[in-house]
Amino acid sequence: MVHGTLEVLLVGAKGLENTDFLCNMDPYALLKCRSQEQRSSIASGKGSNPEWNESFVFTVSDQATELVIKLMDSDSGTSDDFVGEATIPLEAVYTEGSIPPTVYNVVKGEHYCGEIKVGLTFTPEPKTVCC
Repeated sequence: MVHGTLEVLLVGAKGLENTDFLCNMDPYALLKCRSQEQRSSIASGKGSNPEWNESFVFTVSDQATELVIKLMDSDSGTSDDFVGEATIPLEAVYTEGSIPPTVYNVVKGEHYCGEIKVGLTFTPEPKTVCC
């Protein structure tokens, strides 16, 4: 079993469906890998094409098969709106070590609603030698 750290570079998104009818939405991302969850900053007023350029680190094993990124619209006074999500398979990063920023589809149900750009780097823990 492989253990290590997964670094996720959240670059940005394009062509997202605007959930705010009167103004630009304020998107943020929730990144989830198995039971670990992290949140990006809010790209205030960035609307359908936010940029974050933020890195997140998860402790993973090869039992973690995917990274799910949910995009949300921050709304003050009401609950935040779900914009869409991207599911990124992790098998390739375990074998390659890193994947440069790549575009993944954002979907809401079965409906395409934009794209997100994410880079991945996996650093395995050094194997300990006994005795």
